[in-house]
Amino acid sequence: MPLTLPTPRVVADDAVPALRWGVIGTGIAGSFVGALHAHTRQRAVAVTARDAARTAAFAAEHGIPAVLPSVEALVTSPDVDVVYVATPHPRHREQALAAIAAGKHVLVEKPIAMSADEAREILAAGRAAGVLVMEAMWTRYLPQASVLRQVIADGLIGDLRLVVADFGFVAPADRSHRLWDPALGGGALLDAGVYPISFASSVIGPLTLRSASGTVEHGVDSGAALALTGRDTTSALLATSLVASLPVEAQVMGSAGRVKLLSPFFGPTGIELRRGGLGEEEVAAWRDDRFATLHEGLSDQATAFASYVAEGRVESPLHSHDETVQVMAVIDAARERILRG
Repeated sequence: MPLTLPTPRVVADDAVPALRWGVIGTGIAGSFVGALHAHTRQRAVAVTARDAARTAAFAAEHGIPAVLPSVEALVTSPDVDVVYVATPHPRHREQALAAIAAGKHVLVEKPIAMSADEAREILAAGRAAGVLVMEAMWTRYLPQASVLRQVIADGLIGDLRLVVADFGFVAPADRSHRLWDPALGGGALLDAGVYPISFASSVIGPLTLRSASGTVEHGVDSGAALALTGRDTTSALLATSLVASLPVEAQVMGSAGRVKLLSPFFGPTGIELRRGGLGEEEVAAWRDDRFATLHEGLSDQATAFASYVAEGRVESPLHSHDETVQVMAVIDAARERILRG
């Protein structure tokens, strides 16, 4: 019988409520709102950001009816059900807490905060208020993530042994760019490294940092290589960089086979399963060909978010509050080791 991959288990857009989203920030938010409007019934109804002219242009481009003068005005608006925080990481804590205090559900761009302590504060506030708070780790909600979870649960690659993943790119040479600014949460680990670390955590559970080496340029970590251990005999080798173009792939290896997530692994691409010994492998593959562009896959997390709101959840069943904090704690530890030398 030929080797086959499981069918993805996904939430249908027409099975979830159409929520009204308020957007803080106009950077990555453009990709998210575009995906939201193109592929879901969710709608962005209000936006606010520091630059009034840019915010007005953003609203016109995306058909957002309300441009509000402040974060306070947006989070307290009776027309907003969910607040999407899409500003640089140092602003996440304050803005997420403001939305929670106003009784709004919150989706916070990754990383959720600047540290594990900040993440813990945000998530505890959400739980106490009874609202859903979720880090926007969209990878968790893609169909290929569902396939991977089933492959592992069904034992198709045997006992888990090793995760290898990376995300790195050559950052702009302009040293005034936020990626090179310590005050704006610059550095590879917070901006890109959160992806492979979160991926490893999703596969092998809570991570213990065993070693971290890297480079420091202009006061930020420009690259990092991490070795970690998970449950039992599992381990992870992860890399991130602002100065090297990495493959942006992820692999999960087990005692009976391995799974590869195609580049860029964090977006809707595809998955390959290989079983058997060298030269005698069986291969099965699945591709996600729904979208013309990568970031259209951001729509999947919006649909998942709406489904969790409908179910009355205060945290994602695929990305718990505890795990979100644990991943930030790994980043904290790795940054400290690298930045302090």
